[in-house]
Amino acid sequence: MSKHIPYDRNSPYNQLPVLPPLDEKVLDIDILTKLAQTRGVLGKLDGIVRTLPNPLMLINTITLREAKDSSEIENIFTTHDELYQALAIDTTEMSSSAREVLRYREALEVGVKLVQEKQEIDIETILAIYQKIEDTSQGIRPPTLTTVIKKGGSSMTSGQIIYTPPRGKGIIENLLENLIDFMNDKKFTHDPLLKMAITHYQFEAIHPFADGNGRTGRILNLLLLMQYDLLAYPVLYLSGFIIRNKNEYYASLGAVTERFSWKNWILFILEGVEQTSYYTIQLIEKVNELYENVKNYILDEDPKFNTEIIKLLFHQPYIRAVHIVNSPSCKISSRQTADKKLMQLVGMNMLSKKQVGRETVYINNQLIGVIADR
Repeated sequence: MSKHIPYDRNSPYNQLPVLPPLDEKVLDIDILTKLAQTRGVLGKLDGIVRTLPNPLMLINTITLREAKDSSEIENIFTTHDELYQALAIDTTEMSSSAREVLRYREALEVGVKLVQEKQEIDIETILAIYQKIEDTSQGIRPPTLTTVIKKGGSSMTSGQIIYTPPRGKGIIENLLENLIDFMNDKKFTHDPLLKMAITHYQFEAIHPFADGNGRTGRILNLLLLMQYDLLAYPVLYLSGFIIRNKNEYYASLGAVTERFSWKNWILFILEGVEQTSYYTIQLIEKVNELYENVKNYILDEDPKFNTEIIKLLFHQPYIRAVHIVNSPSCKISSRQTADKKLMQLVGMNMLSKKQVGRETVYINNQLIGVIADR
């Protein structure tokens, strides 16, 4: 535990205090009250997901939206349609933006798998997430690489240096080691949500990689909640909240660095978790309601229709016959038979049909409408 030392934004912040921060800096009645309130809403979300008959059916679509929003924070823009199409069709014609978004989604999957296996977050997990996001074999940025954070936008102060992260032989490595110890230390008895808020600041302040730090840090938020069993499945994503409150996000981050003022930052993150939990609960309820309505309608029209195909319609909004053939639960080996089943759903107005190059895709427009609705 160390004291806060003022920093010069134009010089590497090698005096970044190690964790944990002093209790009086991160705990007061307002934070404790907000923690209890946020924990209750997050618990409700986790409970709803755990009771779903097929939670994995929903996770695929929710994670894709988070991948898009998280990348948008870094000014990487793409459309939902392009992403759904890229998921359905293996194509080399995908835009670079779409590739970056899908790599984020893959990095999230890599991180979840590693944490489930190891039951902790280690440096190998963090590196694997970063390398997947950036499609690189590089590791921690070298001490010779000059890295600065500049103000964006188009105002008179745009381009000014607002922060210079730590740099030097062994400095980043030591700070990361301290961060990882803090993340995994069960002796730090404060609520894991508080630990997540502190961890998120510290990771962004260390800024260990040449690029991709924001996206890597947002994945770590989720993994920490799963590690401490606050979430069973990866369904809580803060990127949409950060986009809507981008100025406050960066101002609160800066206040910790400049004045060691943790309170507003912690309250901001907790408010984000609370609002996002409410939103995700509503989204899951809407998707689940739509699934039940679609299933009941199809079975009313054709009581013998393959229910596993209906589930597959909600795994991703764009589907092809090959997805049915490749799904063992559907027990259909012929693409021709699968196409007939999908065309039957087109006839019921449950799907629409679209030609993309040589491929025929079928689109669950009702699901897209629910996911796209903020």
